[in-house]
Amino acid sequence: MSVIDDLLANNRAYAYALEERHVRARPARALAIVACMDARLDVFAALGLRAGDAHVLRNAGGVVSDDVIRSLAISQRLLGTREVMLLHHTDCGMEKLSDDGFRAELQAETGLAPPFAIESFRDADDNVRQSILRVQRSPFLLHRDSVRGFVYDVDTHRLREIV
Repeated sequence: MSVIDDLLANNRAYAYALEERHVRARPARALAIVACMDARLDVFAALGLRAGDAHVLRNAGGVVSDDVIRSLAISQRLLGTREVMLLHHTDCGMEKLSDDGFRAELQAETGLAPPFAIESFRDADDNVRQSILRVQRSPFLLHRDSVRGFVYDVDTHRLREIV
């Protein structure tokens, strides 16, 4: 039995225990969160959110990439989000690799240069500031004023705002 089979069994038990209900696609808090995909970061628990409260966009490093801008534009224009929260964290794996080194590794193994940006960084605080600027400067987003960035401490579970 695979891990995915275990998860499917968990889902059956989860769905069986809950009453059927409809949650609207439009986030109740009009909030979009961009966070790292790190498994130590439980965004809903850390922020006290429930299903339907916010859109949560995750990728390696919580980087505001072109695809994140695409998703934020859809989130704002079609589903009414007005605020953006950026959530990076301490001890991030993206601080431990280099763009050139990882790109070279991928190319050596596959024979192809990856068409995507790696977006590694050395300092989470600086990367949060850069991500804030990317949101604020995007012409595709309707709501660029209300964007705030944070670093989540994976040991203490506390957030620190980056200004």
